Amino acid sequence: MKKILLIGTGGTIASEMTEGGLTPELTTEQLLSQVPAISGICDVDCIQLLNLDSTNIIPGHWQTMARCVWARYEAYDGFVITHGTDTMAYTAAALSYLIQGSPKPIVLTGAQKPIGFDSTDSKVNLMDAFRCAAEDLPGVSIVFNNRVILGTRAKKTRSKSFQAFSSINYPDLGVLRDGVLLRYIRQECKAAPVFYDRLNTQVALLKLVPGVTRGLADYLLERNDALIIESFGVGGLPEDSGLYDCVRDAMEAGKTVVLTTQVENEGSDLGVYHVGHALKNDLGVLEAYDMTCEAVVAKLMWILGQTRRREEVARLFYTPVAQDILWPAG
Repeated sequence: MKKILLIGTGGTIASEMTEGGLTPELTTEQLLSQVPAISGICDVDCIQLLNLDSTNIIPGHWQTMARCVWARYEAYDGFVITHGTDTMAYTAAALSYLIQGSPKPIVLTGAQKPIGFDSTDSKVNLMDAFRCAAEDLPGVSIVFNNRVILGTRAKKTRSKSFQAFSSINYPDLGVLRDGVLLRYIRQECKAAPVFYDRLNTQVALLKLVPGVTRGLADYLLERNDALIIESFGVGGLPEDSGLYDCVRDAMEAGKTVVLTTQVENEGSDLGVYHVGHALKNDLGVLEAYDMTCEAVVAKLMWILGQTRRREEVARLFYTPVAQDILWPAG
């Protein structure tokens, strides 16, 4: 029987109602006691690493989770991390960069309703997560509402429904039907994982709105090493906004700028319109293509934790990690 480590970080799944609203209160042992059938799937050990609403999760917590897995990697066949849904996609992406090529499953799950509620999705999600952690399912994934989603491709697309997560620009890895994992794709892995521990959190995100000017971008770039600009459609900058000059000045000062899109599906393509063409061909900004915003944020933090050399940043950004980017860089 496989040996799985349950790592608790809080979230709705572990929450109870208080005077101030739902708050993470339950331990991993208490969660496990609610689903006794898991003992028929695998042997489980528990660690209560954090007990936070995922709104309060920060990059330092990603590093704490990765170190927890790193320190215990040889002792277990797989890992289940319970986590709040609101930032789970960011954590899944970050762990995909901090723990690369894992042949063992690292499964994140959570719930839209606490495990103590009658109409909860917690028990099914937790059971499915352990089923997947005991299978040949390499790498980081999210298991939620009977679906298995690659860690670098997940996005929370519903705030209340049980079908909270979608896989963006990539197929689901599999589904669970009647307690059986039907795997569509086996994620590539290495013989042994490569762990990383450094992140540079000086990464900012600017969402464009009609009428935006460069002032906010200037402010963010003064205080950060990289700026991700969520543009409209396939990508570009408003011509009378001053943003083009802002980006040029920032890049000359050694900053990293990435253009992505606010549109969830089908990605960016800066070369299509005049408003994006010069950014790509003259300034050489990085382009996110089909990556999720969550993956772009986490990947930049990982890359800038390793290097600030422009050529190396670009090379690493366009090098696929856990199928995070599929479009060609050229």
